This record gives sequence, structure tokens and C-alpha cells, in this order.
Amino acid sequence: MHSPSPQLLRALRTFITPTTTNTTTTALRSSRIAPQCTATSTIFNASSRRYNSTESPRPTRMIPRSHASKPTSHDRGPAVQENTNTDLNALNVLGNIPAPTTAVEATIDDGFHLDNGLKVRNGDGVMLVGGEAFAWRPWATKGSKAEMVNKKGQFEVDEEVWGVLGLVWPRPDLLIIGMGENMFPLSPETKKHISLLGIRVEILSTRNAASQFNMLATERGVTEIAAAMIPSGWKGR
Repeated sequence: MHSPSPQLLRALRTFITPTTTNTTTTALRSSRIAPQCTATSTIFNASSRRYNSTESPRPTRMIPRSHASKPTSHDRGPAVQENTNTDLNALNVLGNIPAPTTAVEATIDDGFHLDNGLKVRNGDGVMLVGGEAFAWRPWATKGSKAEMVNKKGQFEVDEEVWGVLGLVWPRPDLLIIGMGENMFPLSPETKKHISLLGIRVEILSTRNAASQFNMLATERGVTEIAAAMIPSGWKGR
């Protein structure tokens, strides 16, 4: 066998060298580009799985309220079996406590009717102290009922009209004064005399004074609460 001629070797070298170079260049380019393509493909696949995967729940379409079916009746459930009627008498905490015998049953223009059956008429007032009822005429020392209101528009009577309060013991804690149809402030002299007896004062119209006495005397007792009331028909002036 003869060795290849120099012309044949030159032709083979020319044919083989460009092919090898192109192959190497293509391989290098592939190695540089492949990682980027792989990462991009991974991101795309992850995004596709995130939004298009059948495993994750899809958002529910909200139905407008106007398109919803309307109820066919006004029933909201089974009928209530319990008794819902409220007994107002059961709310009265003083309902089982007997009222004092001197409680005022009615006030009239010229007197009073008490729970014990006593009727005070003829324009007389009444003083209720310690479970007892006394006729009360605070205008007797003045001459007329109109003179119980002084020139300053104050209720002013002599000390003698409070004589019963100074005799009872223990003295009541509160005195409720009913001044007929209207109310007037106490004069400084009258207020001072009652305060010296150690008794507090509350001024009301006669009708309100009777209601207040009935409630407080029932709650606290007749020894703690006293009342002095002029008939509701008196207007002062």
C-alpha cells in the first residue's frame, strides 16, 4: 500500500477543519443559551400551573341580589311557643309590700281621701307623720290662705304649724310639702326652722306630693317619711 499523497492530505484537512470548528462553535453557543432557555421555560411552566391548574379553586361568580329568588312568604321560622306577654305587675318591686294606712288614695280640690277610710274635707290640709294623720291649717295664724305667700313669692308660715314634727321621736328624715296646684320656694325663715329639726324638705304640687309620699312611705316606712299637704285646689295667688 502506498502512503497518501500530499495533495490528498491537504484536501482532507481542508474538508475536516471547518466542520469541526463549526461543530465546536455550535456546541459552545448551545451551552451558553441552554440555561437561559431552561429557566425561561421553568418560569413559564410555573406561571401556567399557577393560573391554569385545575387543582386550585376558581373564583365564584357573584349573583346580584336583584337576580336572586325572592321568598314566597314572610315566615322566618317555626312559631314561638313561649309566652311573650309581659306582666307589668311583676315589675313592681313594691307590689307585695302593703301600703301604709295613711297612704293617700285620692286628692280633691277641698281635701283628701286616705287608704284607712279617713276623709279630710272642707278645705283642710293634712299632715301625715309616724303613721298618723292630722288636720293641718297652716294659714290659721296668717288669717287667709293667700297670706302664706309673702311679697317675694315665697311660702312662709309661722313656726307653730310644724309643732307636731317637734313632738315625734324619732323624727322623720324627709318632709314632703304639697303646695296645692303650684309650687313656691320656702322663705329663709321657714326653711331654717325645718332644718333645725334635722329634717330634709322636698317641695311638690299636692298631687305629686301624694304620689311621692305613697311610694317612699311604702319603701322606707312612715317613720322616715312625713308629708304636709294643702288641698290641690289652692293656687296660691
